[in-house]
Amino acid sequence: MTDNNRKELGLIVARSENNVIGKNGRIPWDIPGEMSQFRGLTLGNAVVMGRRTFEEIGRPLPGRKTIVVSASKRFEGENVSTVGTLKEALDKADSESVYIAGGYGLYKEALPLVNVMYITEVRIFIEGGDTFFPEFDAGDFDVTIGDTYGDDVKYTRTVYRRKK
Repeated sequence: MTDNNRKELGLIVARSENNVIGKNGRIPWDIPGEMSQFRGLTLGNAVVMGRRTFEEIGRPLPGRKTIVVSASKRFEGENVSTVGTLKEALDKADSESVYIAGGYGLYKEALPLVNVMYITEVRIFIEGGDTFFPEFDAGDFDVTIGDTYGDDVKYTRTVYRRKK
């Protein structure tokens, strides 16, 4: 499927108030319900992620085509394959929608290409975070602030759609 026929090229991320997306190779929170948006958007589609993100998850995502971008390791099997670059991943993804799921390097490379970003704003300040979401110009996007959820830790789902 060519890029012109693709319904959506998006990225999905959760970030803290201080823009942290990772600490010590892990997502620094475990919030029940926070992953439901990710599941809902990506089921039946392709998810592109870097090697470290894939290793943190530890397995291919059920019901999705998982494409790992890695120059150092190969992951092959049912619903998982490895490519060397983001461009190869996008070429390999033959689904209507493709979602970039981390980490930092892929997010940074994909930012100029995506037409939508699903950003979960987690209302927590993470001390000692070591991986951050790349800076971007919010003025390039129409922003829709969604509902706020969570009991102990609040989070808001925000959608950034690239302006035409």
